[in-house]
Amino acid sequence: MSTDPIAEPERYDPLAIEPPIAERWATERTYSLRPGPAELDPSTLDAAPYYALTMFPYPSGDLHMGHAEIFTIHDALVRHLRMQGRTVLNPIGWDAFGLPAENAARNRGADPKAWTYANIDEQRSTIVRLGYSFDWDTVLHTCDPEYYRWTQWLFLELFDAGLAYRREALVNFCPSCSTVLANEQVVDGHCERCGTEVDREPRTQWFFRITEYADELLDGLDDIDWPDRVKNSQRAWIGRSEGAEITFPTADGRDEIHVYTTRPDTIFGATYFVFAPEHPVVLRRMAGDAAYDAYLAEVTRRSDVERQAGKTGYRLPFDVRNPFTGEDIPAYAADYVLMDYGTGAIMAVPVGDQRDFDFARQEGLEIRVIIRPTGPDGELLDELDAETMTAAYTGPGVMVNSGAYDGLTWDEAKERIIADVEAKGWGHARVNFRLRDWLISRQRSWGPPIPIIHCGTCGEVPVPEEDLPVTLPEDLDFQVQGSPLDQHPTWRDDVVCPRCGDEAATRDVDTLDTFVDSSWYFLRYLSPTSDTEAWPVDAASRWLPVDQYTGGVEHAVLHLLYSRFVVKAMRDRGYVDADEPFQALLNQGQVIMEGAAMSKSKGNLVVPGEVTDTYGADTLRGTMLFASAPEDDIDWADVSPTGMHKWLSRVWRLTLEQIARDAAGASPLSDAAAASLRRATAVAIDRASAEFDARKYNTAIAQLMTLTNAVLDATRDGAGGPVVREALETLLTMLAPVCPFITEELWTRFGHEDSVHDQRWPVADPALLVEDEVEVVVQVNGKVRGRLSVPAGADAEAVETAARAEPRISGYLDGEVVKVVFVPDKLVNFVVRA
Repeated sequence: MSTDPIAEPERYDPLAIEPPIAERWATERTYSLRPGPAELDPSTLDAAPYYALTMFPYPSGDLHMGHAEIFTIHDALVRHLRMQGRTVLNPIGWDAFGLPAENAARNRGADPKAWTYANIDEQRSTIVRLGYSFDWDTVLHTCDPEYYRWTQWLFLELFDAGLAYRREALVNFCPSCSTVLANEQVVDGHCERCGTEVDREPRTQWFFRITEYADELLDGLDDIDWPDRVKNSQRAWIGRSEGAEITFPTADGRDEIHVYTTRPDTIFGATYFVFAPEHPVVLRRMAGDAAYDAYLAEVTRRSDVERQAGKTGYRLPFDVRNPFTGEDIPAYAADYVLMDYGTGAIMAVPVGDQRDFDFARQEGLEIRVIIRPTGPDGELLDELDAETMTAAYTGPGVMVNSGAYDGLTWDEAKERIIADVEAKGWGHARVNFRLRDWLISRQRSWGPPIPIIHCGTCGEVPVPEEDLPVTLPEDLDFQVQGSPLDQHPTWRDDVVCPRCGDEAATRDVDTLDTFVDSSWYFLRYLSPTSDTEAWPVDAASRWLPVDQYTGGVEHAVLHLLYSRFVVKAMRDRGYVDADEPFQALLNQGQVIMEGAAMSKSKGNLVVPGEVTDTYGADTLRGTMLFASAPEDDIDWADVSPTGMHKWLSRVWRLTLEQIARDAAGASPLSDAAAASLRRATAVAIDRASAEFDARKYNTAIAQLMTLTNAVLDATRDGAGGPVVREALETLLTMLAPVCPFITEELWTRFGHEDSVHDQRWPVADPALLVEDEVEVVVQVNGKVRGRLSVPAGADAEAVETAARAEPRISGYLDGEVVKVVFVPDKLVNFVVRA
């Protein structure tokens, strides 16, 4: 056979190779599960369905590096699953309503619809160019009337179930965005979108009654495979607590005030009483008091976060009676008590609560000791001194100065006092939640109109389902102050009441929060073009919950919690069987630059196109996955696209050289070299497969690099043959989920007519994984004194004999060997007495 040198192979040029393949995949709908845009029927699928979903992007411009990271991680998972024989639903869409488009209209005179769809087209082109294997027959845009028709239907379903309602509430209002914000959208008193300081104003708003599902939302966290930090964030946000609701009468007998407390055991230490400044009893009693009105106005301008950090108070002109002690205690209004938590009033126990303690010190109020600290074994410690205390005491102890409850522990006293409260008719045990109902109405115009008609006779009337969608007018003026929808000359009034025909009826001029759009989109993917139903119930039963959801941890509370609520509510309406929307969740890390978030203003921004235009999409994808584990941040300053490109160039060169050797009839590997390469291939399959299954793509790539080096070493003398081809085809198959373009091209050049992405994932031959020899560590009295190569499976006698025969080890065995510890294929330890 020939041993002549082969010609220099062509250079690896991803910019020539990748675009035609990307365009072919998009044009031919290579990764579609449907023959066309029809309903997805899982009963027709050959393999077990797997629903893989990535959080859909907002079209505010082209994709950034964060998008590239999340899509690359997700695509590696999807391609690997397909090669394992799974039928994967891998849809794509755009979260296309929202404030950025409206701001573009206000600030630049852009049409928000045109602006949004232009950005979608740009992002779609980048997605195609980067080779992400989305199903292009399963696409949705939340701003399409065909989509938001069903968002409005969802609202009406919740309205019919009593889970959507309207009331006046003190809300967060962003004067810059001219809209109401949910509590979750206020960060340190400022709008999370634009950074403007948020005002607090009373307004009539729409809410979803998410609190009806508080217990289930909390308990369900135990049944899903989510990161602990996300589950803990939701637990904290839901905030379940157990305590008692106790009635405190005012000293003058005019009112009874209900208080929720988690610590009824401390009631004997209540030395003053605090109302939220906007408590109805206070507002009624203080009506017309100019000084109080000024205080109220100052407090309500602040966010809840700012209020809870404050300690301002106003002494009210009445007292409240402690039902257990009979004492009349002074009443205050204070900023740190919120109307929407508990009952909006608290019994203040400064000895056991730090905020109460600080306020009592500030106002010169009594701090009454009702607890004596105890040690870790229950022993009594020194008594507390109210005069010298510098902080509230929250540790363990026994009750003092608490009447019949003296000597009881906190827990014992709590149980006894709750029982006595119920027996005396002063209140009852109660479970409370921090969670508040979801504020869903927005004073914006680039969003789904709320499908309600307001009639002077009939009240709030749902738009009939056959009249959906309630569409946005095409001629909105985004230069007006406030909501363009509210100020449109005809849209609001161009309606009659569907119940009584009253022509004076008006449309609701608010739009739905964009989180409503994204709370159910994963269901719409099951039939994105249907005009008869939001989603097919039978398909939802088969596909939900989503098997793997991938996206940023910034959605830990809002989007994820709202989606969970919607699924549970729709389950109770008979539209889904699942209890949860997403069974498993992966939060990818952030792509940063030199330790800081990328941004134009910092001058450290890198965009995917810069890397792709220089090195190609495969290099970008490989660099992303090789840089770190998916959950970890990637500092782009520390990664090397150049290094990844060099490795891919080596894979390219080795493959083309093998093709040339096959054509030239090159000599095959020697028997020993062939056996070594076949074993290296099997080991790579075994180890890389385990890493792919564990989503540890960085270490999986390291195994593929090791196999590349093994091929290089085996072919340095120009030999080739079937063992080399087998190794390279195995390498291409396992590299395909990471770098789909180079592997597709090289697979074709090997002469295959089918796609590398249609191949089954390789399985290692177990016989090739059995090692002929293993390295055994030799210790003397626990210290390593050498290493031996011995036949795999050698028994203790053989290993001991071999160790004693080693000159460098035998010198340590001059004393009496009293014991030999042997671990097969791992270690032998001689215990020697000097």
